[in-house]
Amino acid sequence: MSVTSSTKSEGGLGETIRVVIHALLIALVIRTFLFQPFNIPSGSMKATLLVGDYLFVSKYSYGYSRYSFPFSPPLFSGRIFGSDPTRGDVVVFRPPNEPSVDFIKRVIGLPGDHIQMKEGLLYINDTPIKRERLSDFIGEDPCGRSEATARVKRWKETLPNGVSYESLDCVDSSGFPDNTNVYEVPPGDFFMMGDNRDNSSDSRVFGYVPLENLVGRAQMIFFSIAEGQNAWMVWRWPWSVRWNRIFKLVR
Repeated sequence: MSVTSSTKSEGGLGETIRVVIHALLIALVIRTFLFQPFNIPSGSMKATLLVGDYLFVSKYSYGYSRYSFPFSPPLFSGRIFGSDPTRGDVVVFRPPNEPSVDFIKRVIGLPGDHIQMKEGLLYINDTPIKRERLSDFIGEDPCGRSEATARVKRWKETLPNGVSYESLDCVDSSGFPDNTNVYEVPPGDFFMMGDNRDNSSDSRVFGYVPLENLVGRAQMIFFSIAEGQNAWMVWRWPWSVRWNRIFKLVR
C-alpha cells in the first residue's frame, strides 16, 4: 500500500510540474509574440493615459526585433515581419539613450517629416495641425507640481491623417519645449511626443527612435487604479479602481 501511494504521489507531483512548465511556456510565447502587459508610471501621456493604467501592448503590430524578447538578447538586428507605425499610434519603445527602459509616446513624425513646436503649436511639414480648445482638464495634477488636483488647458489635436486625441498645456508657450528647432526625421526613424506636452521627455529631448527600437502598439486598458493607490489592496477597489477606464481602447 505504501509503495502504491508513494508512486501515485510522485506521479501527481510530476504532472503538476509539467502543467506549471507548460503554463509558463505558453505565457512566455504570448508575452513575446502576441501581447505584453504594461503599466503607466508617469503623467507624460495625460489625458490619454493616466498614472495607474494597466494596458495590453500588441507585439505583432510592427513585427519583431531584439527588443521584443525578454532581456533584449542580440539575436539579430533590424526587424522581422516588420511594418511601420501609423502617424498617431501610441507605441511602447526603447529610446536610443536608454535602451533598457520602456517608454510610451505617440508617433508624431514619420521618416522625412519636418517637425517643430512654435508657441505651443505643433507644425508638421511647415503646416500647423488643427487644434480645438476643449474644457479644462481637472484631475490628478499632470504638471509635476504635486498638487492633489489641478486645472490645465486641454486641446483636441487632429493630425494630417485624421487621427485625433487630447493634449494638455501646463505652462505658457514662451520657452522650450513649446518652441523648438525644426527636426528633420531621418529614414527609418520616428519622432515621438507625449500628449502632456510640457511634462514629457520625448524626441525633443532624446532624439529620433529607430524602427528597431519599437516594442509594440498600445491597444487596450485592462485595469486602472487611482494615482497613489496600490493594485494589490483589493479591499479598496470599490473606491480606488477607475471602473470607467477598464476595457477602454487606446486612441
